[in-house]
Amino acid sequence: MYRSKIEDLKKWKESKNRKPLIIRGARQVGKTWLMKEFGKEQYEKCAYINFDDNIRMKKLFEEDFDLEKIIQGLKIESNVNIEPGNTLIILDEIQEEPKALKALKYFCENANEYHIVSAGSLLGVAMHEGTSFPVGKVDFLDLSPLSFFEFVEALGEVELLQLLKNNDFEMISVFDTKLKEYLKLYYYVGGMPEAVNYYVENKDLIEVRNIQKRLLEAYEQDFSKHAPTNIVPRIRQLWHNIPTQLAKENKKFIYGLVREGARAREYEIALSWLIDCGLVYQVSRVNNSKVPLSAYQDFSAFKLYLLDVGLLAALAGIDAKTLLEGNEIFEEFKGSLTEQYVLCQLKECTSLDVFYWSSDTGTAEVDFITQIGKNIIPIEVKANENLQSKSLKTFAQKYNTEANIRTSMSNYRKENWLINVPLYSIGNIEEIVS
Repeated sequence: MYRSKIEDLKKWKESKNRKPLIIRGARQVGKTWLMKEFGKEQYEKCAYINFDDNIRMKKLFEEDFDLEKIIQGLKIESNVNIEPGNTLIILDEIQEEPKALKALKYFCENANEYHIVSAGSLLGVAMHEGTSFPVGKVDFLDLSPLSFFEFVEALGEVELLQLLKNNDFEMISVFDTKLKEYLKLYYYVGGMPEAVNYYVENKDLIEVRNIQKRLLEAYEQDFSKHAPTNIVPRIRQLWHNIPTQLAKENKKFIYGLVREGARAREYEIALSWLIDCGLVYQVSRVNNSKVPLSAYQDFSAFKLYLLDVGLLAALAGIDAKTLLEGNEIFEEFKGSLTEQYVLCQLKECTSLDVFYWSSDTGTAEVDFITQIGKNIIPIEVKANENLQSKSLKTFAQKYNTEANIRTSMSNYRKENWLINVPLYSIGNIEEIVS
């Protein structure tokens, strides 16, 4: 399995300003695998240390920050003779020991010849930030589930992936049917590494769904394990309500649908918890089309999405037959899965900030809006080939935007005011627009 973040790790290794690196991400998105694979590819030796329930390492970092002593302890724990330059030191589950996080500062300042990469859950790292956290002394890399491009490569379709990456739309159109089938499959399997790996090896969609359900159960167990007891019920309510919210025509999150009479202030901490641990994306409304978009956020209006399209399908209870055959039961929810898919690709393939836009009267809404360079880019999402774009046209006329994107099951084409991008190519939006 190939992860594109390997390329970012290679750049980090060669950087003259390299600092200890923290890879952040939700549970089970492949942080440990990525670090080990990087170590195997790029270093002579790899010293792996896991802090989860590791009393020895807690004691090692408890006493002081004598770096020679720490390196000696890491050598003994990993059974690897650590040498600067040719050894990658991997500190896994580092959020379990705040003093190990703090020690990264001293490695940065006094022993930067050592190459250190660590991993921690988004929630765990966020909880320690601001206390003993080494602000300004570490680099960060965020890891998400596999993108559609990575999924295609995992299926062994390397040449097909190259067409997608090159935006060779003339050739892509020849293989349009195949790409649409892979896209439907990705809606079901999603990008969680365990689910993808099992499908690639066994082609068993029933067990893929079982894997996803176990992941969802593990996340719910984390609610009880890590979150304050008094907000756990509200976290669960929010979590299970997301498919219901996305099934609405207007997908703006409404607290009254979580529980009758519910108010925002009751759920603010629960929502922050889900966002901090990387399980949920919050997409806020903007009420203008000026740079920077973030200055025009309406924080009271937002939409919520899960971290992975396959997990959304699993949480919503959509079975393989319904999804892959696309029968009537699936039609109403298909738009939700497609929006979820598009957002995930924007998050997994780019570093763009993503918002949505609606008119003050509520008569027009554009699914997503982002900024590429100096250009504001509206993105309208269509689940099939129904290509009416009234809201997008309203936005384009109101703000006189140069590049307006509609992404759908139709092939690429560029019109006077509109670019239609196939859904399977949306991860390349930056290259397509530029």
